[in-house]
Amino acid sequence: MTERTYLDWNATAPLHPAARAAMLEAMDVTGNPSSPHGEGRRARAILEGARERIAQALGAKARHVYFTSGATEAANWVLSPSAASGRLTSPLRALLMGATEHPCVLAGHRFPQAAVHTLPVDRDGIANVEEAAARVAALTAQHGKGSVMIALQAANNETGVLQPVDAIAAAIAEHEAVLVCDAVQVPGRASLPSGADILFVSGHKVGGPKGIGAVVVHSEAFAPAPLINGGGQERRQRSGTENVAAAAGFAAALEAVIRDQAATVSRAMTLRDQVETGLKHLHADTVIFAEHSPRLANTTLFATPGMTAETSLIALDLAGVAVSSGSACSSGKVAGSHVLSAMGVPDDLARCALRVSTGPATTARDIEAFLGAWETTLARRLKRAA
Repeated sequence: MTERTYLDWNATAPLHPAARAAMLEAMDVTGNPSSPHGEGRRARAILEGARERIAQALGAKARHVYFTSGATEAANWVLSPSAASGRLTSPLRALLMGATEHPCVLAGHRFPQAAVHTLPVDRDGIANVEEAAARVAALTAQHGKGSVMIALQAANNETGVLQPVDAIAAAIAEHEAVLVCDAVQVPGRASLPSGADILFVSGHKVGGPKGIGAVVVHSEAFAPAPLINGGGQERRQRSGTENVAAAAGFAAALEAVIRDQAATVSRAMTLRDQVETGLKHLHADTVIFAEHSPRLANTTLFATPGMTAETSLIALDLAGVAVSSGSACSSGKVAGSHVLSAMGVPDDLARCALRVSTGPATTARDIEAFLGAWETTLARRLKRAA
């Protein structure tokens, strides 16, 4: 069997050893965390311990952390015009979303379509602070103070571009808008934004298990109406028996990546330089998207003209290398990238976009294996074109 090279960490990270150990230990606990007996209390202690550790890692208070099944559920829950509690008692009237947000934000919100507005980005995929402030001001003038929600991704999953979340938060503070931040790609890779009222993260992106995530509701002004109703778990915000083992694994993985972040980022920058230098050496016309803009150190989104992503992905996979197209989709098919479209990238070039994303376990040898496979793929393509 061909040795595999995994360079798709932005899609999911391998399970961290600390997460595996924490989950195995938690799986030996029988009780339901809502039960009052000893077994239940033991399960509750593991759950609340995980909540406390996640809160500490994210710079939050434990009472502000809510468990979900992941980022998609989180977005569907918090992007709501209706509040369950807080100082804002009237429904929100407008949602302003970045044009390059993840599909779980673009399609997962609960606002009527007429209330949804798009914040454009520049050619590097970055939202303009002044324009964001002006758009929020205009919507506030129309609907009233505290009537607007704005959704901004901390780091884009395709390009790795970092949005100026804190600068925008400061610029719109006077309007009392609710700022929701998808921070899924950030832990272990960059500093978390501090200006968001609500942010959400996902376990499997940091080496935790799939099927667990967390929402941090920093704001006392707005708590979104529940999405899932039933037994009233998660302080009546998210019903359903909590996944104790997954929460324990998530907490362990998150602590580990935050602890090792500085070393991981330094190593990732070296590997990214190796990737991008190698790509340009192999084909001078290769485009690195947002090459000179602030972005995650582990992410390279590139396109080589004429090398369509669908064909390239198959060739690289057969060579034992796992990367991603510009936009991964649940069906396993290669779809057009709305991110690159929002950046004004021509369709023929966008169809060639591939993403390389590294993680703590990635080595220079992995990059060499990728570049070797890519060189072979390029050579075959050029031979057919001759």
